[in-house]
Amino acid sequence: MNLNDKKIILVGACGGIGVEVSRLLVSLGAYVVLVDKNQACLDDLLKELLLSGENLEEKIITIASDISVEKDRREIIAKTLSNFGEIGILINLAGLMSFTQFELEDPETTELLFKVNVLAPMHLSRMVVPHMVEKGSGQIVNIGSIFGSISFAWFATYSSTKFALRGFSEALRRELDGTGVKVNYIAPRAVKTPFNSDSITQMCEHLNTKMDPPFEVAKDIVNAIQNETKDKYLGFPEKIFVRINALFPRLVDKVLKKQNQEAKKFIK
Repeated sequence: MNLNDKKIILVGACGGIGVEVSRLLVSLGAYVVLVDKNQACLDDLLKELLLSGENLEEKIITIASDISVEKDRREIIAKTLSNFGEIGILINLAGLMSFTQFELEDPETTELLFKVNVLAPMHLSRMVVPHMVEKGSGQIVNIGSIFGSISFAWFATYSSTKFALRGFSEALRRELDGTGVKVNYIAPRAVKTPFNSDSITQMCEHLNTKMDPPFEVAKDIVNAIQNETKDKYLGFPEKIFVRINALFPRLVDKVLKKQNQEAKKFIK
C-alpha cells in the first residue's frame, strides 16, 4: 500500500515508538492526525515535523486527547473528518504498563490499563468502521505486544490487556472480511523507550533481554502497514516462543520458572 496522501490517525504519537512512526508517515507523504495526551510534546513534535519538508501545514494536525474518555474519542474522529474528509488508517499505538505483583496492584490501575490498552482501541475502531465500510477500504492497525501471546509473571494486567487486543483484532478481521477493511495486529518485544520504568530496564539488562531501538520497531510497523500484514511478531527468538507457547504452554511454564524469580527482585 502506498501511504502517500493517506489520511491516518496515529494514537500515541508522543511515545518513543510513536514519534518515530510519525516521522516515517510524514516522510512518506501521509496526512497525519497526531493524538496524544501530552500537549507540550505534541507542540514540539509538530514544530519538528513542519521543518522536515515543505507545505506540510495542511497535512499534519495534533489533538491532545485522553482516549479513556468518550468525549475525547469522539473529538478525534470529528476533527479528522473535518480537516481531512476521510479516515484511511487508524493506528492504535497508545498504551500503559504495570510491573508489579498482581495482588498489590491498585484496582484503579487495573481498570485504567484496560480502558487505555483495550477499550479505547475498540471504541475508536467502532467509530471508524462504518466510515471505512461505506467507502469500501480502510485499515485498523492495533499495536500489541509479545506479552499478548506469552503471559509473563509480574505483568498480569498488561499481558491480559494485550491478549484481549490480539483477540479483538482477530475477531474484527474475520467480521470485516469482504468489506475492504483490513485489520492488522503488530506485536513488538521490549523496546528501549521511557515507556519502560527504570526497574523494567534493569530487569531486562539483568536477564539479558534484548530491547529494540524504537526507530527499528517503527520501521517494522510501517512496513507491516504498507504490506497489509495480518499479524506481525517482532524479534527473535521471541516470535518463535510465541508459537511454542501456543502449542506447549506448560513447557514454557518450566522454562520461565527461574526467570520469573529473578524478575521479582526488580519489583519496587
